[in-house]
Amino acid sequence: MSRNPRLGIWLMIAAVAAFAAQDGFSRYLAGEYNTLMVVMVRYWVFAGFVMLLALRRPEGVRAAVGSRHMRVHVARSVLLVGEICVIVWGYTLIGLIESHAVFAICPLLIAAFSGLILGERILWQRWLAIGAGMLGVVVILRPGLGVFTPAALLPLASAVMFALYSILTRLTTRDEPTFPSFFWPAVIGAGIMTGVGLPNWQPVAPADVPLLAIYASISIFSHWLLLKCYEQIEAARVQPYAYLQIVFVTLIGLTVYGETLGPLVALGTGIIIAAGLYALSLERGAGKATQA
Repeated sequence: MSRNPRLGIWLMIAAVAAFAAQDGFSRYLAGEYNTLMVVMVRYWVFAGFVMLLALRRPEGVRAAVGSRHMRVHVARSVLLVGEICVIVWGYTLIGLIESHAVFAICPLLIAAFSGLILGERILWQRWLAIGAGMLGVVVILRPGLGVFTPAALLPLASAVMFALYSILTRLTTRDEPTFPSFFWPAVIGAGIMTGVGLPNWQPVAPADVPLLAIYASISIFSHWLLLKCYEQIEAARVQPYAYLQIVFVTLIGLTVYGETLGPLVALGTGIIIAAGLYALSLERGAGKATQA
């Protein structure tokens, strides 16, 4: 049950605004240095944050992080590391706006994979929404029209990886608490990124040290906001507000980086968001019918 729905909604809006700001810093830092180094720093902060949360768990650290699905957590960690590295690399090649426009297909991919991998029953209306979302991606990418570049596939690959990560997360949370699923990708991912990031370390310019510190701080703050949001309201009820991240990212891309919002990108994004909201309405309607 929701404790404070209005507060939960505002916390979600604040969280996606913070994630958008984090993406803005990612675009700059990964352009000045390299993606592996920037993501490594992000993971160091993320791992420190979840370790602090684990130390504060009332049941104790060992009980809080214990899991029977460690192999799955390793797979999830690899997928999440890949997803973050690929999307951040995409920011540097095609920009924030187009990357997030394509990545918006992720919720629909999760719905598709839930049927293909988890065996969940998917209504034909949801398949229709998934198809419409893919049409939106085609509108954005425009293959065959001379404007398509291989780099445009990076956010799509990132969306696929995050969708698979989300499906595996459902598997781990079916029969155990959610905290291990939050803890292990951060810790395992930090180990993976340290291994691949340290050999690519570059000296940080003095002027960029404050930016790197702000970036790390926003990384913690955004996850803290999201956790506090879910303490106030169910995740499904605030999911539509997550699409506001595209709005915030677009504003950052336009005002900070001088990116442009092409009419076909706007049209494709609108199709994807409309399809995602329609699919979400089907899911919420099915949930109400089940409760009845």
